[in-house]
Amino acid sequence: MANNFTSYVNKNVGTSAATIVTVGASTQTTVIGLSCANTSISPVNVDVYITRSSVDYYIIKGATVAVGGAIIVVGGDQKVVLTTNDVLKVVSSAASSLDVVTSVLNIT
Repeated sequence: MANNFTSYVNKNVGTSAATIVTVGASTQTTVIGLSCANTSISPVNVDVYITRSSVDYYIIKGATVAVGGAIIVVGGDQKVVLTTNDVLKVVSSAASSLDVVTSVLNIT
């Protein structure tokens, strides 16, 4: 089994859910860090969730991020394990308002 660290960056996430990670076949992905930075001029609310078999499971829902602030959704002691076909998504309450940085370990 190969272990590969990688990161994903998403700029200007808005009111349509942005796909951050889609887990491929025969892969297990561990999210080791996920931060959302508010780049807008107003506070925003953020949802981060996993879609598995067409069902959404929220990691965080409606969390407020202040102007110029950020929220660490995954990191430190918390990790999130994703399995084959899981999709990690982020959505904001305002258009083009969040930059998202995600670090993962892929095990294939």
